[in-house]
This record gives sequence, C-alpha cells and structure tokens, in this order.
Amino acid sequence: MSVNSVTLVGRAGRDPEVRYFESGTVVANLTMAVNRRSRDDEPDWFNLEIWGKQAQVAADYVKKGSLLGVIGSFKLDRWTDRNTGEERTKPVVRVDRLELLGSKRDAEASNFGGGGFGDGPSEEEVPF
Repeated sequence: MSVNSVTLVGRAGRDPEVRYFESGTVVANLTMAVNRRSRDDEPDWFNLEIWGKQAQVAADYVKKGSLLGVIGSFKLDRWTDRNTGEERTKPVVRVDRLELLGSKRDAEASNFGGGGFGDGPSEEEVPF
C-alpha cells in the first residue's frame, strides 16, 4: 500500500497565475508559505497547481496573503532546460481540495477580495 497525501495551511505568496484552455479547462499556479512552529524559522514554500472548478475559485478569490487550506498530492515536474539542455525538476503539490480560510473581515482589512471560513492568524504570524 502507498499513500501520497499533502495537507497544508498557509498564505498565498502571490496572486494565482491562471491559464484557460480551448477545451474549457482552467489551471491556476501559485506559491504558498507555511510557517513553522518557531517564529525564528523561515517559512516553507510550496508550489501549488490547481485544476478545474477549484482553479476558477482560486482565480476569483485568492490574492497574495490569502489564508488557504489545501489537500492534494506531491508530484515532481520534469523538463529539459531549453538554454542549457539540462534536466530540471520542480516539486509541486497538485491540489484536489482548496479551502479559503480567511474571514471576510481579514480580507477587507488586507485590501484583497475573497471569502472563506474561520479566523486567520494575526498580522505577526504572516510570513511576509
């Protein structure tokens, strides 16, 4: 038996980059910062890939700094660098479920749109 499951709660590091395909499929890519328990530690950064309806939700509501919860799986993107010909890899979390966790009050105070559930961390807990 094998398991490939990733669960993260953190803040969007940037607005999502969204692409629409002729087939109607949507994909959104963004980064997420996840704080460690100690305030002295730097946050861990993750690349997220979101497809379909969840990607459209990200496009419409996620902005830099939005508090998010994601459940997905780990994958390793591989490609050949056009300039050097070297093999490259990038770890990515393919998101199956996206939760908008910041409250409406947090979104308005931070000057970005979005909605969700629960109270987000205080301003001191944000990694940027």
